[in-house]
Amino acid sequence: MAKEKSIFETLFGINLNDHIEKKNGLSYISWPYAWAEVKKHYPDASYEIKLFGENHLPYVFDENTGYMVFTSVTIKNITHEMWLPVMDNANKTMKSVKYVYETKYRKNIPVETATMFDINKAIMRCLVKNLAMFGLGLYIYAGEDLPESRSESISDTQIKHLNDIVNAFDDPERLRNNILSSYNVAAFRDLNMTQYNEIVRKIKDRNKNQ
Repeated sequence: MAKEKSIFETLFGINLNDHIEKKNGLSYISWPYAWAEVKKHYPDASYEIKLFGENHLPYVFDENTGYMVFTSVTIKNITHEMWLPVMDNANKTMKSVKYVYETKYRKNIPVETATMFDINKAIMRCLVKNLAMFGLGLYIYAGEDLPESRSESISDTQIKHLNDIVNAFDDPERLRNNILSSYNVAAFRDLNMTQYNEIVRKIKDRNKNQ
């Protein structure tokens, strides 16, 4: 029997590339999509927004460093915590007073004081970052293009599919041996997902050109 995947392996293997949004040079996933992906796999997942002080405010503030928000996520009795500063459009920590900043192209860009709207956005971004600690989208934070699951071994269904494609050719054994030799493997079950997808694509392209 195949070993059951851990929470991290399951979530880290999800390809989120079609849902990546970019802003000011940073890549991120919208919180509704990220949360939906987690709940589809782990319906018992829950999160908490950390509250502070007598007024139970969803942030901490320091005059020198600005605002910071905190969340925690629990999946199958495993809890990870995360924190995130409340940032302006230049990805700098917002303050309780108005200020200006400059870029290579502009000077004296004004920034208003942080509002609860800014804090709310930071909280939900913090939640997505928190989910990455469980594996979801972590490869994006690491600057990778694809999740590690693309290097996992292919399934029995995919092995059968590849065999069916190869057996449809006039000389299936020759094609099979060429594939195994090209990828330096002893059998189709030794291929990974990247190799499998590449082989299927090449065979389809070959059929189109015939």
